[in-house]
Parts: sequence; structure tokens; C-alpha cells
Amino acid sequence: MPVFHYDDIEFHYRDSGAGVPFFFQHGLGAEAGQPFGIFRPPDGIRLLAFDCRGHGQSRPVGDLQKIGLAQSADDLRALMDFLKLPRAIVGGISMGAAIALNFALRNPERVLGLVLSRPAWLDSPNPWNVTMFSLVARLLREHGPKRGQELFQQTAEYADALRSYPDTARSLYLQFENPRAVENAVNLERIPRDSPSSDRRQWASIKAPALILANRLDPIHPFEYGEVYARSIPGAEFQEIASKSENAEQHVRDVQRHIESFLRRHFLKL
Repeated sequence: MPVFHYDDIEFHYRDSGAGVPFFFQHGLGAEAGQPFGIFRPPDGIRLLAFDCRGHGQSRPVGDLQKIGLAQSADDLRALMDFLKLPRAIVGGISMGAAIALNFALRNPERVLGLVLSRPAWLDSPNPWNVTMFSLVARLLREHGPKRGQELFQQTAEYADALRSYPDTARSLYLQFENPRAVENAVNLERIPRDSPSSDRRQWASIKAPALILANRLDPIHPFEYGEVYARSIPGAEFQEIASKSENAEQHVRDVQRHIESFLRRHFLKL
């Protein structure tokens, strides 16, 4: 992966295709390969993503007080500057969607379009996420990855999630298997308590074309959050995608179909 240096951190990023740049950022605990694994850019689209602070191959973590959505949006702007890209489509999955929204609100002149897949925040933290990710972070810090994962399996919180949301439960379980799990605990502590903006009324200022994707059966990414975004961002397009808990393959197909259609209609017109 190529790298760029900013704020004493070596950020790793991925860059594929040619044409209109589309930054599609990963979720909490993931890395740049995640968006590349669920979306293949059509001809005319240049797909980019970077490993956020404390994620993937980007090192070191840096100042722990800077771990947050706004700083990651600043890191995105730094990468755009490094690549000499004055404007781009910005988007992301979960945490990546929150980063993209924060970026769009503070840098509207640099945003061609906005793609928010499975938003996990409104203008305040999601209480379920704060509870669950804080639990994972505490077990990692106190017991390490292996024992922490064993103890997590024994909690009532994990049992409840496994019964109702098996894919969500598995994603939380796999946080303990992250190669940087203990180091990443700071992300699990700080980021769920953050929010992309403090007032959803600010979202009405977004002028760029926007696509919102949401699925059901997922407490980390409530379906209703997607509906709120679609009502609050002027002209936003809303699409329901299959839940990964029900059909992971259909989920990927839905993401590909809806994002590709959105990009073709707005940015690849003949």
C-alpha cells in the first residue's frame, strides 16, 4: 500500500481505478480493505480509502486525545491535499460514514457527492454502541485479547446480541482478534462516544448529491438512523440494503448496485 505522512503518522492508503475520485472509508476496527471488499468501482471512478489512526497499517497511533471523527476528517483532507485532489465524492461505512459527514459539513467546497452506508450516529452517540464497545475495550485492557474474548463470550450482553443480531455479535467478537486489538482499544473507547456533528439541523446545509444506505436487524447501525439522514439532507436518496445477519452475499450485491447506480447517474453521465 502507498503511504503519506501527516501529523507524525505514516498513513497507508489504497488507490484503484481512474476518473472521478471517491473516498470510501472503513468502519471502526476495520481497515481500508473493507470498502474495497464490498464495492468495485466502475470505469470512470477512482476508489480510494486509507487506514484511519489506530487502524490497519497506519502507525503510530499518535496523540490519543486526537482520536475522533473530526480528526479523521482532517486526515482525509490531508490525503486529498497530498494527492492534489481539490474535490471528491466522500463516503464511508459506519465510522467512515460519520467521518464523511463531518468532512462534508466542514469542507463543503471540496465535496462532489456524499455516500453514507449504515450510519451509526445521529448528532449524539448511539447508547448501545457506547455500552458494547466500552465493554470490549475494558476487557481488552484488563485481560488482553485471548482471555478478554473468552470473558466477552460469557457476558449477558454478548448472549443477547448473539440471539437477536448474530452478525453484529460476531463483529464485536472479532474485535478481540484484531492484530492491534489492545492498541485499538482507545478507538473503541473514544469513537463511539463522539458524534459527526452536534446538531442535525446542520445537515440541511449539504448541497451535494447524497446517497444513504441502511439495513435492518443491526443495533450498531439502526435502520431508523438512515431514515433520519434521508429526511434531513436535502434531496438525499435513501435505499434499504439486505442485513448481513440475514444474507451477507445479498448485502454486498445491494451495496454494489446502489452505489454504482448513484455514481453513474450523478458523475458518469454521457
